[in-house]
Parts: sequence; structure tokens; C-alpha cells
Amino acid sequence: MLKQLYEESLDWCKGRIWYLRLAVLIFFGYIFISHLSSSSYQSIFKPLNLGVHELGHYLFAFLGRFMEMSGGAITQCLAPVVSMIMFFRLQRDFFAIAFCFGWLATNFFDVAVYAADARLMQLPLVRPGGGEVIHDWNYLLGRMGMLEWDGAIAFLFNAGGVVSMLICLVGGGWLVWNMMKRSGE
Repeated sequence: MLKQLYEESLDWCKGRIWYLRLAVLIFFGYIFISHLSSSSYQSIFKPLNLGVHELGHYLFAFLGRFMEMSGGAITQCLAPVVSMIMFFRLQRDFFAIAFCFGWLATNFFDVAVYAADARLMQLPLVRPGGGEVIHDWNYLLGRMGMLEWDGAIAFLFNAGGVVSMLICLVGGGWLVWNMMKRSGE
């Protein structure tokens, strides 16, 4: 199975334009360094991530308050994963999958900042359509009696962001390298 996937990805690289994808990887490298340098950094993905996050609250609202509050982070992290599956099953676009890992990383970094703010509640919050604004992570961790674990949970989301971004950069870099090698085929 893995050997077949490896050979399929190598074959996919034939005749692909590598230099545009290299530019995308360099940009993801910039995003990665910026997130590691400052927890307050917001990438170009922030508005998309926030929109998907807020949509998640509405999608999960019928399951009760706890799931409504969880739905934002769940949906924003699930959207890139669903995109990966679609790119794999429908198009077999291996670079798009690497791109989605980078997008997933930006979501993990965003959720980490939000979770780390659970006790202090200093982040500016939004609620489309108005109504009471509730800090998701303060509510969730408070309900579970884990409010003092906000830093550890944020650390885990940050770690997920680092791993996801490394998969993006290493996997995407490997694909670009093979596109360069096979550009004449």
C-alpha cells in the first residue's frame, strides 16, 4: 500500500509546475517562523479560520451547549482534514494535501492561542448575529474542571501545529524536489 502510494506520488510529479509550489512552501515557511516567533501572529488564513470556527458553533448547536462551544475548534480543525481527504480521493493532488497540512497548522496555532487565554479571557471575541459572547475555552475547561490546564492544552495544540507544518514543508518540499527532477519527463 505505502509502496504503491509512493510510486503514485512520484508519477504525479511528472510535468508539474514546481516553481509556483516552491513559492507556496516558502510562504508557509514564513508563516511557520512567524507563528513560532509570536503567539499573537495572525496569518492570511486567520479570517478563513475564524469564519469556519464560527460556522462550527452553528453546526454543533443542536447537540447542546457544550458541543456548540466545542464545535468551533472541531470544525476549524476538521475543515483542512476533510479537504485533504477530498484532494486525495477525488483528484489525487498530493501537493494540495501538503498545502492542507499547512492550513491545518494555522488552525492549531489559532486554537492554541484561544485555549491559552481561557483563564485570562483577554482576547477580543466575536459572535456573528449578536447575542451573548462566551469564551469557548473558558466555558469548556471550566465545565470539565480543567481551567488550570489551559497552558498544557495550548501546548498540545501548538505541538499539533508544529507537526502539521513540518509535514506540509517536508512533504511539499519532497514533492517539489521530485517535480524539479521530473520536469522534462
